[in-house]
Amino acid sequence: MNKIDWTKREFEAYVLLYAAHCNHFESKEEEAYILARVDDATFHKIHTEVVIDSEEEGLNKIQKYISENKFSQSEKENLIRDIKNVFFADGSVDVIEKKVFNLLKKIID
Repeated sequence: MNKIDWTKREFEAYVLLYAAHCNHFESKEEEAYILARVDDATFHKIHTEVVIDSEEEGLNKIQKYISENKFSQSEKENLIRDIKNVFFADGSVDVIEKKVFNLLKKIID
C-alpha cells in the first residue's frame, strides 16, 4: 500500500464515514453529524472511497495513516469522541458499531 495522501480533514472524514458505514447503513443523523465536521466536497470525495474499500482495506488505511502521521493525545481523544458521536447520532448503537468502535479506539490509541 502506497503512502496515503490525505489531509487531516480528509482522514477525519474517512474515519467518521467508515464508522457510519460499518453496518452498511448510514442514518441521516450520522450523515448530518459528519457534514457538521467536514465540508461537502471532502465528504463526497471520501464517501466514495469508503464505499469502494472493503472493511479490511479501510482499517488498514486508518492504521497506516495513524502510524505515518503525528497525532497529539488530544487529537486522538477528539477523534475517538467524534467516532462515538457518529455511533450515537441516530440514538442507538448496534453490536457491529460497538465492535468497530473498539477496533478503531485500539488503532487510534
